[in-house]
Amino acid sequence: MFKKKLGELLLESGIITEAELQAALEEQRHSRRKLGDILLSQGAMTEHQLIEVLEFQLGIPHVTLSRFQIDPKLAQIVPETLARRYQALPIRADGRKLMVAMTDPLDLLVIDDLRMSTGFTIEPAIISQGELQLGIARLYGLQNSMNEMINDLNGEGHIEVEESAITDEDSPVVRLVQQMIEQAVRLGASDIHVDPMDTQVVIRYRIDGMLRNERSIPKTMQGVVTARLKIMGNLNIAERRLPQDGRIKLSVDGKGIDIRLSSLPTVHGEKIVMRLLDTTSGIKGIEKLGMTQHNLMLFKRMIEKQHGIVLLTGPTGSGKTTTLYSALQHLNQEQSNIITVEDPVEYMLEGVNQMQVHTAAGLTFAKGLRSILRQDPNIIMVGEIRDYETAEIAIRASLTGHLVFSTLHTNDAASTVVRLRDMGIEPYLISSSLIGVVAQRLVRRICPDCRTAYTPDLQERIYLERIGVQADTLYRGTGCGTCGKSGYRGRMAIHEVLYLDDELRAAIVKGVPIQELRRYTGEQGMRSLFEDGLLKMQEGKTTLQEILRETGEEEEVCG
Repeated sequence: MFKKKLGELLLESGIITEAELQAALEEQRHSRRKLGDILLSQGAMTEHQLIEVLEFQLGIPHVTLSRFQIDPKLAQIVPETLARRYQALPIRADGRKLMVAMTDPLDLLVIDDLRMSTGFTIEPAIISQGELQLGIARLYGLQNSMNEMINDLNGEGHIEVEESAITDEDSPVVRLVQQMIEQAVRLGASDIHVDPMDTQVVIRYRIDGMLRNERSIPKTMQGVVTARLKIMGNLNIAERRLPQDGRIKLSVDGKGIDIRLSSLPTVHGEKIVMRLLDTTSGIKGIEKLGMTQHNLMLFKRMIEKQHGIVLLTGPTGSGKTTTLYSALQHLNQEQSNIITVEDPVEYMLEGVNQMQVHTAAGLTFAKGLRSILRQDPNIIMVGEIRDYETAEIAIRASLTGHLVFSTLHTNDAASTVVRLRDMGIEPYLISSSLIGVVAQRLVRRICPDCRTAYTPDLQERIYLERIGVQADTLYRGTGCGTCGKSGYRGRMAIHEVLYLDDELRAAIVKGVPIQELRRYTGEQGMRSLFEDGLLKMQEGKTTLQEILRETGEEEEVCG
């Protein structure tokens, strides 16, 4: 066990002075508060400094909840009353050893009391105050609701799906689902997956583009949890054989959250996926999209044209919609009539007329687009070009004096021309109407708290030299408590901006193959997604592994 006291350790590390320590000890004699809390409140140190000292000098592990799954059974070893009294969160049990996360892991009195109360040998870990409170709420809040639901089991081992169970605000299932959503929002998740398995239901969150298991709930709870989510999304709870789509609006910590909900019948029951959208986060200005100066200049030139079509391309979840909304916000002025047709409307834009696609009622992108053209628009945004009919109307509209924005699913900018050709659009129409294409992907950012410099290896030097860049130093995340030992926190976009000139238009009319288009755009100085990523790697924002993962260029570049 650790013999040094916290004050001695901080003093030796040079984080606090003798005067600050004595002042804190004096206050402690009167207030009986913990020394660490006093030093933090006095501003003598930061929580990050405290964690670093304990982690690196004493080897005490730092626990983060962002990518850590806690076994719900631990709530039976350390009851909620004990966890709240001692501000200690059980993390992992291994034989007779129990890892417990605390804000002050040098508090021997708490460690001894927990050892006597639980019968386990206590292994202390350090956790930030905010994470501790979130962890206690996560473990005991959800667990209490689950325990209450289990007590509601009938003799056949299934929970009765009564109307009150899925509508009353105080019912265990309503609280469980609410806590599940709130937790996802606080962890910064973009999606929640409720996956039915043979013997259990797994709750998974997608954070920074990566799915991870959050917890498992008993199979017997599947029906009532699914029913509650379907009620919230205004879906038909009696229909279990067909997929359904719905929408939920709620507030978490004062933030408006818009949730797109989708149910899908599987062999083990209905799988539910929820896409979370923070409606209060606002729309980024185009300067904050992460484009290089050259790409930003081209993008502005494209979207400020009076007529023509601008396309954004990339897979689902690559940030295309965010870029489109930023462009509309940039152009949103009194003299412009902007109308959109979307599926669904994700952000509300003041001063923009937004229309929601309703396929069941016959309102498709194509039909909505035809209606828009009768509304005297200057700028039109079509959420997605999915078929020939929509593509043709969008391109004809762009040729008759309208500026049109839309999205396509292609791998890169040059592929967009080929995709439109394959849809049946004549090459001369593409050449006449298309202003430019922006392809984009999202890559994970290096965690700023554990960002460390290193010397590039041979492979990294070769990649950088191919784009005319030399770097003696690159950066990577070594993994810390803040980023869940992953080395990454948050995401950023990499771009490929293709602006059509006269020679490229002539090549499109001739129907040249995609390899020729790519060769020409490269000669004209267009940076590919991979090359744009390398520039951001050289700036210390992301890593080669992330760029290769998202662009899939490893074989092409190496080969």
